Amino acid sequence: MANRMAMNALMGVRCYPPAVPATTVRTMCPMNCHPTLCGMLVDVEDGRLLGVRGDPDNPDSQGFLCIRGQASREIIGNPQRLLHPLIRDRRGGGEWRRASWDDALDLIVARMRSAGREAVGTWSGHGVFANNYGTRVSSHLLRRFSNLYGCQWWSPTMICWGLGAFGLGLTGLLETNTKEDMGAHSALIVLWGANLASQPNTARYVAAARRRGAGVVTIDIRETEAAAQSDEVLIIRPGTDAALALAMMNVIVGAGLHDRGFIDRHTVGFDELAAHVASYSPDWAAGVTGIAADRIVALARRYATTRPSMIVLGGSSMHKGANGWTAGRAVACLPALTSQVGIAGGGLGPRHGSATHGQMLNNIVAQERRPPGRYVPSQMVRITEAMVNGDVKVMLLFGTDMLSSYADAGQVGAGLDRCDLVMVYDLFMNGTARRHADVVLPATSWLEEVGAKSTNTHLYLMPKVLEPPGECRPVTWVLGELARRLGVADFYPWADDSGALDAVLDHESTGHATVAALRADGGIRALRISHVAHPDLVFPTPSGKIEFVSQRARELGLPDLPVYEALPRSSFPLALRQGRTLTHFHAFYDHGRALPTLAAADPVPVLWIAPADASARGVADDAPIRIYNERGQLDARARVTSKIPAGTVWMRDGWEGLNRLTSGVAAIPDDAVEVFGFSGGQATFDAMVEVVKR
Repeated sequence: MANRMAMNALMGVRCYPPAVPATTVRTMCPMNCHPTLCGMLVDVEDGRLLGVRGDPDNPDSQGFLCIRGQASREIIGNPQRLLHPLIRDRRGGGEWRRASWDDALDLIVARMRSAGREAVGTWSGHGVFANNYGTRVSSHLLRRFSNLYGCQWWSPTMICWGLGAFGLGLTGLLETNTKEDMGAHSALIVLWGANLASQPNTARYVAAARRRGAGVVTIDIRETEAAAQSDEVLIIRPGTDAALALAMMNVIVGAGLHDRGFIDRHTVGFDELAAHVASYSPDWAAGVTGIAADRIVALARRYATTRPSMIVLGGSSMHKGANGWTAGRAVACLPALTSQVGIAGGGLGPRHGSATHGQMLNNIVAQERRPPGRYVPSQMVRITEAMVNGDVKVMLLFGTDMLSSYADAGQVGAGLDRCDLVMVYDLFMNGTARRHADVVLPATSWLEEVGAKSTNTHLYLMPKVLEPPGECRPVTWVLGELARRLGVADFYPWADDSGALDAVLDHESTGHATVAALRADGGIRALRISHVAHPDLVFPTPSGKIEFVSQRARELGLPDLPVYEALPRSSFPLALRQGRTLTHFHAFYDHGRALPTLAAADPVPVLWIAPADASARGVADDAPIRIYNERGQLDARARVTSKIPAGTVWMRDGWEGLNRLTSGVAAIPDDAVEVFGFSGGQATFDAMVEVVKR
């Protein structure tokens, strides 16, 4: 055979290698819809992707794969894919030219050296977690590089769930029960700001609980997809969740529905809390939240007297306001008052970014080797200020559209304009790259490098299936080349591509997994965790107990008891809020525009608006509109619907230009943002707006 091929080559006959039969490989969907992560089977032939489908043997998703996952096949072979390094000499209109990797990296390193290490910032987004969400080895490596070099690094949790988790942490309830526990044991499920469109695997267990006879209550600012799974729906005014929780505590304590024995053993500050909530009556809360007082009383009694009851908190959207952390702080007191903690079917249910009891991994970030320096805290507004003020001059952006991720995008853009160099590493061009980047580097996709994802219950291998196209390189290679040029020693001390991942996974919770061991297990391994949160009734607070009165909050200059803080007044009449839908995930893949299926399903920005608000402005359904305030404007189309109350408007997040409307003010002090090991430094995404016809 070899001789025949050689002879054909000499004669000028084109030769083809023998066809490789199609194979099916188990992996995971590249969308990071935590706590919903879905298994995927990919069919490959001759180095080509033939198709993707749900994996029926995946214990988390059981064959389910939503439109986002189905659309991921369009990443491979996409004509818009970045394939080569690009450089331009002038932003905002200068022509991109193809460059070699050496030219691109040498330019980046020259600007880094000129700026000085403390004036270099590294920021990553979901684009580099597509192959490792839950294990986050790419984030570990970026932080390791930043620590060894001594430049700025900021935690990506600040754009998502960190602020809400900060409030939960002050009370002491950071762990969550699993969706499996909820489906099997909960008698009442309160979906508090938790839209199941972004948690389809959780929805399956809500449905299972309902079939057992469990009650389901939804609390949200609009009728979400979760409403269809609920026997009661309470529509709440944006930013008033803490007021509702305080009024529920008022009812529970006033009616003697609390568990004094549990409170005495496992909490601190009950007497102060009881006196504090006495003034937060249901009548007061009705005026604040828009929920009738009798419904607040009924909900509080139902929650306190149904056992076990579980609260599933929204992971992101409900915590993005100026008072966003106060909701988590107050809601977390409810399970403690009623001893719904540390039991099957109780406590808090799965939410974005949460962990189960025992779910841990190793740390390879080399924090102890970070040199002293002037570091900007992981506080969104401080990062923006550092760019605007010239304290940060080089921004290295990995898998993120910063303009879409950050509040007050107008100021973010002004800061990027002041930088000496902006680098974007991604699969596709995005808004930040088009407007502000000097260098664009082509990234690898989820099938083109080895990785592993973790849910709250399982660990999954994501093997390398395809060779990267063009000159695409994994983030590990890019960071390694930067480290080599900068003289940063010991960035990657492992022997092969799996080494860093093996080091992260080498923990008791994974059974000391390795890539090789996962492969031998068929790509799936159950984690050694508890399906019940805080089963030992030990809590991550200074006292080791649930803290109604928070010592940590007091030390940070925050109220030591749960409070409701009204949002700032505005001359604009409509409260704009953001959330997720099944057809998108943040700003992935150029806001989904690069994937034809998602672009067709969600072609333009659409604003939900109540009939009364639309009528007052002469706006008809599907009419072109303009949303504006003192910071900026966004063109969209109207969806006139009774599923949202007057005074509130809603749009799915991630649209380019949406965050030009948001305020960007810090929600908590700088000293508070990293007290729990993640960043709660999310700026406020509040926006009061007006809407007019175009």
